[in-house]
Amino acid sequence: MQHTPVLLAEFNQYLPERCALLIDATLGLGGHARSFLEMSAGGRVFGIDRDQEVLAEARRRLEEFGERVETTHASFDRIAEVAPSDADAVLFDFGVSSVQLDSAERGFSFRTDAPLDMRMDRSCGETAADLLARLSERELADLIFELGDERASRRIAKAIVTQRRRARIETTEELATLVRTAVGGRGKIDAATRTFQALRMAVNDELGQITRALDGAASVLRPGGRLIAISFHSGEDRLVKHTLRADERFDVLTKKVVMASKEERRRNPRSRSAKLRVAERRSACA
Repeated sequence: MQHTPVLLAEFNQYLPERCALLIDATLGLGGHARSFLEMSAGGRVFGIDRDQEVLAEARRRLEEFGERVETTHASFDRIAEVAPSDADAVLFDFGVSSVQLDSAERGFSFRTDAPLDMRMDRSCGETAADLLARLSERELADLIFELGDERASRRIAKAIVTQRRRARIETTEELATLVRTAVGGRGKIDAATRTFQALRMAVNDELGQITRALDGAASVLRPGGRLIAISFHSGEDRLVKHTLRADERFDVLTKKVVMASKEERRRNPRSRSAKLRVAERRSACA
């Protein structure tokens, strides 16, 4: 599994000067955590991830740091329940990981045919195929428009409902072909991209989880501790921006969103849509 963490230099730049405990709430393969552990003298990481397969690989990759790393299987919105308090920094790296995208059997991508799953935690919850079978045409259209920014959402929803009357939509290729036919024409990106994004975000309740996670992070950060959030979707970034600005427990340190450098965008195409925001936990009496 190859993994290149995005905005790594910027992440390190915004860490507190003395950072003894980092809660990496979206551990993934541990790229950001490894960088912190290598740079800090005795610093510890508490890692959280909802994907058991990815978490197992992260544990293997970070095992050389021994007791400096502790991990738990949970969704990041449970940070207040599962993580230690008085953290110096909390990191969120929202969205789907490159590992999940590259694992064909997970159903996140339409590059190869696979079961239409899309769950980040395959131990629970309904799949994307379940969602397509359950929602009404109007609910599907609203979901695809709101989470995928897809202008042809009504045409796509109608095509899904028409097809499922004949047979349940079970695979990534079935859905991708159906969406391309409904949208028609050619654009800069594959016509199925936005619909797949919307379904993935709905299956994993990504926006709802972000709202709960940002609230929970405030309770585990010490005064002066920092929350670092990396987003890839415009809706995610708007939610982070407005939530942090409205939360009186935080002072926003990034007045403008931080983006990847030209060099990083050239080396790592995934970083092109990455957006980083940072806020500092105020003292209880502030």
